[in-house]
Amino acid sequence: MQQEILINYTPQETRVAVVENGAVQELHVERALERGQVGDIYLGKVVRVLPGMQSAFIDIGAQRTAFLHVADVWQPPAAGEAPAAQRSAPQRPIEKLVFEGQALMVQVIKDAIGAKGARLSTQISIAGRMLVFLPQEAHVGISQKIAPAQRESLRQRVQALAQQAALESGGRARGGFIVRTNAEDADDAALAEDIAYLRKTWACIREAASRTPPGALLRQDLCLMQRVLRDMAGEHTQSIRIDSQEQLQRLLRFGNEFMPQAARLLSHYSGERPIFDLYGIDEEITRALGRRVELKSGGYLVIDQTEALTTIDVNTGAFTGARNFGETIFKTNLEAAQAIARQLRLRNLGGIIIVDFIDMATPEHQQAVLAELRRQLARDRVKTTAADGFSPLGLLELTRKRTRESLAQMLSQPCPLCQGSGRVRTARTVAYDILREILREAHQFNPREFRIVAHPAVIALLQDEESQHLASLSDHIGKPISLQAESSLGLESFDVALS
Repeated sequence: MQQEILINYTPQETRVAVVENGAVQELHVERALERGQVGDIYLGKVVRVLPGMQSAFIDIGAQRTAFLHVADVWQPPAAGEAPAAQRSAPQRPIEKLVFEGQALMVQVIKDAIGAKGARLSTQISIAGRMLVFLPQEAHVGISQKIAPAQRESLRQRVQALAQQAALESGGRARGGFIVRTNAEDADDAALAEDIAYLRKTWACIREAASRTPPGALLRQDLCLMQRVLRDMAGEHTQSIRIDSQEQLQRLLRFGNEFMPQAARLLSHYSGERPIFDLYGIDEEITRALGRRVELKSGGYLVIDQTEALTTIDVNTGAFTGARNFGETIFKTNLEAAQAIARQLRLRNLGGIIIVDFIDMATPEHQQAVLAELRRQLARDRVKTTAADGFSPLGLLELTRKRTRESLAQMLSQPCPLCQGSGRVRTARTVAYDILREILREAHQFNPREFRIVAHPAVIALLQDEESQHLASLSDHIGKPISLQAESSLGLESFDVALS
């Protein structure tokens, strides 16, 4: 796999595209006025404790109070208790852990979405290039993506380097680590550099917490461009191109200090065409905001995103190329599995995802499609879990970790005419609503005339096909009814004026 990362920078917005083998796989957008909070650390203030919900609301200086559930409250182990025993111990109720007015160091683990405030955790973690530092823990965990044969040796190396760093600084080793996949082939020097950076960052956070009032930001997570170097650049990345010389220099300074290997991939794009035109990325963004995704075979997907879940429907469309109908369905579902994995990454769809593949008669076809989907999902950096098999109704259930808004939620808003339903009432339905409204008004008022102001399509219908009903209503109420077309009104909007 060949990977290229393109960064388009403007003062108001940064956009990042991850291109693999010539196809856009991921899109990331960060706006200066809408930057997410995931990873940010605050000194919060408990404003309300809800024992019935086992949660609390925390003021972190945002417009909406943030949400803390008891499962996300770190509890120190009892004296002599091993970490494993602590994790399996019963959770204490939240009213025993926090109280109103308490100053509490918290970290955002999920951005505010819609009417919901940000979700918080008191279990602090600070991510580096190779490691994640857990200042409240004492163990070293290993990424599941690292080969089992290497895990124990990596654990011992990190433990030894952490103890050595603590001794050199005159203290004892405190805090635990999670070894990231990037550390699989790292040497001791790179690991030690990451440990020093993470401990220094934690010391700065603690120092800031001791001198700032509740509600203050203690540490802001890295911006999108910096996260490209930390999280997205990997062994398959050939280049990272950015179209701003000024931001390139800033990124080089950051990268040379913390991620020198990734920094070597950076270069300035100075072409005449906009950088996103290289792979038609703007057109890809437009397609990613639509419901329908065309497949090369002639089939298509229909993707509907709701607040609770996302549904994906697979259809054969015009594809009839296989030898028989069963093979046609199988080939369409195989192609759909590849497209679905890509769309999840491209649109950043998270939460519960229900896929309605075309019904397959043979279990062998079902297992082959499921295996292909899992193979494609393995390339996703975001944790995605597929069910072991199809449900009795032939549906496949997926879950994908959601920490920020999807592409559609970030770049679009519900239609003001249909309020997000995707449908509006017909002109005839609106015309009949108007006739009923006139009858309702005639029972309450006695004007000289009723004037209907509505969309031109509605007025045209009342003047033509519904003219007889309009005349009958006028005779019934004994008042004239005049019509006025207003193109600025939506199809469902109208006004009945009395004169």
